[in-house]
Formats: sequence, structure tokens, C-alpha cells
Amino acid sequence: MADLYLLLITFLSFFNQPLANLHKTTTLFTSQLTSNPNSTSNLTTFFEVTKPINPEKTKSCSYLILQHDFGFTYGQPPVLGTYTPPFEKCPFQEYGKIVLEWRGTCKGRQFDRIFGVWFGGVELLRSCTAEPTQSGIFWSVEKDVSRYYSLLMSNQTIAVYLGNVVDDTYTGVYHVKIFMHFYPKNGFDGIKMGSLEGSYDSNADLIYPISRGLGLNDGLWFEIVNGSDVESKDVVIPRNVYRAVLEVYVSFHENDEFWYGNYPNEYISANDLKGAPGNGPFREVVVSLDDNIVGAVWPFTVVYTGGVNPLFWRPITGIGSFDLPSYDIEITPFLGMMLDGKSHKFGFSVTNALNVWYIDANLHLWLDKGSKKTEGQLLKYNVEPLQFYLSSNFTGYDGSFHANVSRSIKSTGWVKSSQGIITTEWTQDFNYSNIMTLGNEGNMQIVKQKIDYNDNVNVKSPSSVISFKSLKSFPFFFYTDIVDQVNGTYTSLSNVTLGFNEKKAKYSDSRASVSSLKNLQSAQGDMVVKGNLVVRGLGSTQQVYQYRGNEFCYFRNISSSNYTILYDKESNNCGLVAKQ
Repeated sequence: MADLYLLLITFLSFFNQPLANLHKTTTLFTSQLTSNPNSTSNLTTFFEVTKPINPEKTKSCSYLILQHDFGFTYGQPPVLGTYTPPFEKCPFQEYGKIVLEWRGTCKGRQFDRIFGVWFGGVELLRSCTAEPTQSGIFWSVEKDVSRYYSLLMSNQTIAVYLGNVVDDTYTGVYHVKIFMHFYPKNGFDGIKMGSLEGSYDSNADLIYPISRGLGLNDGLWFEIVNGSDVESKDVVIPRNVYRAVLEVYVSFHENDEFWYGNYPNEYISANDLKGAPGNGPFREVVVSLDDNIVGAVWPFTVVYTGGVNPLFWRPITGIGSFDLPSYDIEITPFLGMMLDGKSHKFGFSVTNALNVWYIDANLHLWLDKGSKKTEGQLLKYNVEPLQFYLSSNFTGYDGSFHANVSRSIKSTGWVKSSQGIITTEWTQDFNYSNIMTLGNEGNMQIVKQKIDYNDNVNVKSPSSVISFKSLKSFPFFFYTDIVDQVNGTYTSLSNVTLGFNEKKAKYSDSRASVSSLKNLQSAQGDMVVKGNLVVRGLGSTQQVYQYRGNEFCYFRNISSSNYTILYDKESNNCGLVAKQ
């Protein structure tokens, strides 16, 4: 059974190569390179289901900022370019929205590859490439980057890292173009950079990169390789900051790509599963300031485009795989520690981590224009230790584990600004459950997992009281089984269900702004594998996306099977969305 388990791990990893170390593997798909990388005709379009960025079809001012063919780029420096603001190209009086767009084509044999896009060391996009087919594919990612407005109004060095390999086995070159789209205020609320009182609806005045610098043969992200590893960077902030938010980017690879299905070390030792990924199925990204915990991330279970069964994600890709989510940590209560003009250290670690996690962050800072120096103090600070419960019931290889984990982090602090005292309370509450069942002599695995992840920010200033709430829920189901093991051939059966649900609310005096997202995706399929090659297979995917806001709603119900869209229903009628 141990050999079969390791075969399954090899099989899963074989379709997923956004890794820190190169693995020699083979794949099913063979092809030649595309002869015209600029043409997207006759290419299958892959896409992630999400709400439209420009629902009113407002015309943008757009231009190309970088073009590159990513072939022999593994272990090489990031590709560099120069970004200039759009003042001459797009002379709008006011910008309503700024969108970064990644367009990619590929033909041939290639794995999914993780990549990042940085402007001046600030990460704007973390994503995964689509896996190509023999006839070729096209995919694009559009991301609203308006929150980086202050950064985008000055010249920046663009860095893009996409580690790719091209040889006799890996023939796919990723042909990439990156565009910036600038929209006028007409049709949008506009980009807000307002007064101190309006800061909680506006974008930061400064954004500092908490990432590695250039001059390396890799991405600018930090690499976390085990549970005791801590990566950090020192920063000195201006002395008139009155609000700070740390935006954290996270992705997981290699032995932790499927961390939700990793076994406890005790089970691995008892069954002599040498080389199997362990440390159990729970992971927490811990964020620290000067070695004090200031927040945590319990990440959404992104499945990359080669994950579980790569046929699932053609043409509908997994939730978050083309635009991995980032997570905000409110640093404002701790500003009293940072406003001394000295260097302070932000650190990152991952509880129970195995090789490898990629993590970096962007520090968003708001400046008090009416003061050269603010001051502050941390009033309350409480970090509850992880409440961890694990039970197991096994006979041989078969049985079940049940893990429950909870955590609460709370902090309160004040900042004295030119307009008076601003008191900020920041709370995170986490709950985690994972039930893992093994059967068929360890060849069958079922994972039922759920993460509840709630953030609250309460702000009291001399003129207002504002409250922000974000309630996230990440349900996850995973099933896989290996059957028909004869003549070096086996059949892999698998199902996966992903859910990304979030409710957001802002309360200010007597006004309220509320939005909700329910995004549920299910996929089923099988593959016949011989000698690490897929002989045949089938993948089917269904997804329901429901977004409802104060002024805009969006609904989409879509299904695909074997590269074919079976049905696709859309609506932006708020009344219809509410009834779904």
C-alpha cells in the first residue's frame, strides 16, 4: 500500500509544477510550438468565473506595458520592464478605475506554473498559468488594481517571474502580454484619495513592498520551507502615518500543495509511509511585527489548473487559480510601536509547513497631511493560543482523523492625528474543521473541511464611528480513489467541491453598505493512467456564482464537460439574483 500511496502523490504532483525545485516528469500532451504567438484564433479560451469589472462596458484607455515569451525562464531572473503613468496617454481629469490585464497563449506540453507581477517590488497579481492543449489555448486575467493608485502614479520597474522549462518533454512556451486599462470617472465611483475623515473608503498614500529585492533567480516572494522557518523584512515608515494595512499574498506548493489532505506524522510512522507529506492537514500563516503576532491568514484552498484532475479545469478554471486572493491585516493599533523613525521587522511563518510556501506583502500607509508627526499607543492586545483538537480511529491503513482548531486575535490602539484621537479595534476569529477518511487499504481518501474566517475593524474618530465586518467561509470537499490496478495501469476517480463565501458590511453612523458573495464549484471525473501517462479521462465542472451589492448584482450558473460548455446562464438583475 505504501508504494501505491507514493504513486498517488507522484501522480498528483505530476500535474502540478509551480515548484521551487525542478522535477523530471512526463505528461500526456504533445505538440509543436505555436507559429504565431500573437494570434488567438482557433485557440480554446480558458477562464475563471467572477463578476465583471466593467459591467457598464465603459470605454477604457489602454496600452501594452510588457510582452515576453516565457520559455527557458526556470531559475532565471524575473523579466523586467518599465512602467510610466498614463498622464500623456490617458489624460482624464479623474480616473474611475485601473485594471491590469494578463493575456497568455500556449500550445504544446506544459505544466501549470505559478507566477507573480510586481511594480516597484509591490505584488499586484499572483496567478497560475493554464495548462495548454495540443491545439493551443488562450486565457486572460483582469484584476482591479485601483487600490494601488498612489504607486501607479509614478514610474516603476515591472518584474514578472514565471519559471518555465522548454525541452524535448516540456514544449509549451507561454506567450504573454500585460496591459493597463484606465477608465474615466464617468461610469464609476472614482478612485478616492480623500481627507483623513474619508480614509476608510480611500486608497493609501504610500505602499511599501514587504518582499525580496531584485537580483535573484526566482520570484520576489519569500520561501517558507518548514514549520520553524521565519522570513522577514525591516521597514521604516514616515512619522505622520495614521493608518496602516498589510496586504498578504500566499500560495502553497510541492509537499504542501494539497496540505488539506496531508497525514499526521504519527500515522505516517505507524504505516511506514516514508516520503509521504505529513504534519497533518492544518496550516496557518502567522504575521508578526517585531516578533509579536499581529494577525493570521487561514488560506482559501486554491486548486491550481493541474490539481486533482487537470481535466476539471478546461475551460472553467478553479476558484482563485487565475487570481489568488490576498488577505488584509490591520496594523493601525500597533502604529505606536512604529512611529519612532526606526526600523521595524515584519515576519512570516506557516504553522506545520512543508516545503514550500511563497509569501510576501504590501504595506499600505495613510498619511496625515495636516501633521508632520503622529503618535500612538497600543491599548489592548490579546492573542489566544491555537485551540487544537485531533482524534483518530484506525485499523491498519483505513480509518479517520478529525481535527478542530480555533484562534482569536484582538488588538486596540489609538493614533493622535491633526484632527484628534482615532481609536482602532481589530479582531480576527477563526474556526477550522477537517474530517479525513481513508479506505480501500489507504488508496481512497475523503476530506471534508471548512474554514470560518472573520475580521472586524471598529474605528472611532472625533467626528464619526465606523465599523467594517468581513465574514468568510471556505467549505471544501475532496474525494479520490485508485482502482483497477492491473498491468501497470490504474484508474483514478476523483471529486472536488470548492466554496468561497463572503459577507462584507460597513456601518457609518446611520448608513450601511452590505455585499455578499456565494461562489460554489463542483467537479467530477476519472483518468486511466499507465506509466505516468494519462491514457484517457473525463472531467466535468459545475459552478454557481452569486454576488449582491448595494448597487450591482451578478449571477452566473455554468457547466462544462470534456472541454464543452453545456450551459451558461448570466444575470445582473438584483431581484433575480436574490431569488437564486
